[in-house]
Amino acid sequence: MTTIYDLAVVGAGPAGRSLAHRALAARLRVAVVDPAPDRIWSATYGVYTADLPDWFDDSAVAASAPTVTVFTPTERVIPHGYAIVDTAVFQRTLGIDGADVRVCFALAVTASTVTCSDGRQVRATHVVDARGARSVDHQSGPRQTAAGSVVPSDDASMVLMDWRPAGRTPPDTARSFSYRVALGGGRRLVEETCLAGNPPIAVDALAERSRARNGRPLVDDGLDEAVDFPLVARTTPWRRVADEPLRFGAAGGLMNPATGYSVGQSLQATDVVVEAIVAGRDPHAALWPRRARLAYRLRVLGLTVLLSLDSDDVVAFFDAFFRIDPKLQHRYLCGRDDAVGVLRAMAAVFPRLPMRLRRRAVAAAASGQPSAPVTDPTL
Repeated sequence: MTTIYDLAVVGAGPAGRSLAHRALAARLRVAVVDPAPDRIWSATYGVYTADLPDWFDDSAVAASAPTVTVFTPTERVIPHGYAIVDTAVFQRTLGIDGADVRVCFALAVTASTVTCSDGRQVRATHVVDARGARSVDHQSGPRQTAAGSVVPSDDASMVLMDWRPAGRTPPDTARSFSYRVALGGGRRLVEETCLAGNPPIAVDALAERSRARNGRPLVDDGLDEAVDFPLVARTTPWRRVADEPLRFGAAGGLMNPATGYSVGQSLQATDVVVEAIVAGRDPHAALWPRRARLAYRLRVLGLTVLLSLDSDDVVAFFDAFFRIDPKLQHRYLCGRDDAVGVLRAMAAVFPRLPMRLRRRAVAAAASGQPSAPVTDPTL
């Protein structure tokens, strides 16, 4: 007889593996489909500590600090706890030994079946697609890019954004910022980042800026980290057409579209999905209540405003943002369903903007969304 699982998870990255791990802890019958489920994750994951769920194993924190530093270009120290995840340890803590792991590609995925490249089919009451933002074929919308290197350093500070000009970069070019964080073990990631662009700054250009900013070549004149991913989901995250599976993680809208952070939101959302399945409720409805949909829309609006600004205005915008109450900053940056907090943060930023930016922000907000996704008028 064909086993019908309670949950089948396609994709064993941080979002998918976390979901499978928590589902197993809730004694659900779980299948995982991934062509390389034990492949070591190579990306660097930063997360606001407030976004870490209670079940997160603290041994998976490689480095942390109670504050972050930004330069807009004024230096500001903000009381937001920030951590860098030790990906190897984190992966080991997310045990999935009790799952039926299928080492294959998923050729077709529906709400209840996964057709595998080995010819077999997995059937489940709930199928979740967690294959990540890079699996999304959506090249035309806004994207985030970055290029970085790991250097020896005992500096434990977390510099979230340094908007000061990068070396010899002409002042009239698209602006990027330096992201410099401790990795633990006497190592530090130095990364040049294009927060959002449509199109974004190319990774190779960011690598050159990183060399110019730091006055030294990247390690071996190469890259330790290259980032390029879409900031908005291919379709409205809460809409499901016909027999589509539940999308989870970065590709499923569990990303702050104005910052690119997704790991914290995905970790927080795992138990929402699992508890709904255990209770016999619709996990899709549980994941996207009205307040979560509104918060997502507001953050997409924030992304729209950012994309409308020129280089100097982007820096002025973030200077205004980091002058509001840190508690309001936190409500905009963290969580995924605090629509009231997101709206209050946006309202606090607006009067702190120069008049020309207020006009630009209003015009951008009135113009619509930054790309085709998120067009469903219902909330």
